[in-house]
Amino acid sequence: MGILEGKNLVITGVLTDQSIAFSAAKLAQEQGATVVLTGFGRSLSLTKRAAGRLPNPAAVIELDVVNQEHLDGLADNLREHISSVDGVLHSIGFAPQEALGGNFLNTSWSDVAIAMEVSAFSFKSLAMAVLPMMSPGGSVVGLDFDSSLAWPKYDWMGVAKAALESTCRYLARDLGPHGIRVNLVAAGPIRTMAAKGIPGFDSFEQVWATRSPIGWDLDDPEPAGKACVALMSDWFPSTTGEILHVDGGVHSQGA
Repeated sequence: MGILEGKNLVITGVLTDQSIAFSAAKLAQEQGATVVLTGFGRSLSLTKRAAGRLPNPAAVIELDVVNQEHLDGLADNLREHISSVDGVLHSIGFAPQEALGGNFLNTSWSDVAIAMEVSAFSFKSLAMAVLPMMSPGGSVVGLDFDSSLAWPKYDWMGVAKAALESTCRYLARDLGPHGIRVNLVAAGPIRTMAAKGIPGFDSFEQVWATRSPIGWDLDDPEPAGKACVALMSDWFPSTTGEILHVDGGVHSQGA
């Protein structure tokens, strides 16, 4: 038996087989879980294509986390495929180009607001949307990037990640009485489709190449995927409000 045997998981953000979310979905199926994927808009076709590369068939439903109608209907859509939700992975983040690339001082609030809503507030929105289907022992996991430092050209996405981390702590507080754990996985940089949209991504590569005590493979999403799977299993029954670093140890090292 796998560590997710009999569990039902909802995984967002699967675009290609190089994504952390895809790795988590694949590992989850291998560990016995039933997986439902979500996608939206033009990326929905990419999610369906990636679903075909998983070990087992996975249903794909449309979900835009900033569309309240989609959120309100999520539980009913999920019930067409699964009877309950044991875990959900929030692998969603976006900032307009005007909010990245060294334009921090000149970014407008309208662009910042988009980054905050999609990358941070949606963590709460997704958790509340699946809450009617979750029972004690459930797990909500989000993907993070260490926001304790100011990173070159990451700008308002870094601020949004700081908001995500704070949101995690408050969700852990308020969902704890429901028996639901809330945690984040702060992964090191991976060459994903999302990473290609970050100006100056090569600067992250240089940092991890020189500061990771145990090394870091920018083409391997599996370590972060394994952490997500572990947190959605019963192996961390008393862990909540935590940021689990899966970054080769870079967060612990000085410049």
